[in-house]
Amino acid sequence: MKGLDLAHVQAVLFDMDGTLAETDEEYLRRLVRLVRPLRLFFGRAGEARVLRRWMMASEGAASFLLTVPDRLGIDEPLAALTDRLAWSRGLGHPGAFRAVQGVPEMLTRLARRLPLAVVSSRDRRGTLAFLDQSNLQSHFAAVITALSAPRMKPHPAPVYAAAKALGVAPEGCLMVGDTRAEILAGRRAGAQTAGVLCGFGEREELEACGADVILESTAEVGRLFDT
Repeated sequence: MKGLDLAHVQAVLFDMDGTLAETDEEYLRRLVRLVRPLRLFFGRAGEARVLRRWMMASEGAASFLLTVPDRLGIDEPLAALTDRLAWSRGLGHPGAFRAVQGVPEMLTRLARRLPLAVVSSRDRRGTLAFLDQSNLQSHFAAVITALSAPRMKPHPAPVYAAAKALGVAPEGCLMVGDTRAEILAGRRAGAQTAGVLCGFGEREELEACGADVILESTAEVGRLFDT
């Protein structure tokens, strides 16, 4: 890691799932309950550990596949379908989300110094529901979601869209996320990147993607600017 050049950071962009919200853990808990009748097949490692490894391993492929509907021109109807499915299963409802510990306080301080944006691959309704129920929406000058840009992360298009909405150059942004999708999207846009370990990403994976800094939690982002 080369480290951050904070003097050039003019705005901070945050992923949502696993970065601002603990939805990754909620998904894992729901999957564990779903496969509980098959627990004998998971051996001594247990359902939670095996499923966590599977979700981490599939993140890169899943992010890539999410860009295919856009290329085929079917992104809007597919997004509407996945939106309905998520809400029907309770994963779109704001009650399913919790802010990562320390994040609300950090955002309150950081928003006084820099413009902030959310850059999420989630549908807009679910993203705004989380921000509203967590009382975080007022901190963000822009909210970029699944259909806000022509491509989704790890493509740089969402980062470009957020930078444009905030009125800064992509190179002046710091992209914060818990998986390789955010790190790659940020780097490809020319932004600096911070990987956080409060989601599913692992330190080695985020370092290999070229993250400029690795933090234990998103709550630590504000401390970068306290010096």
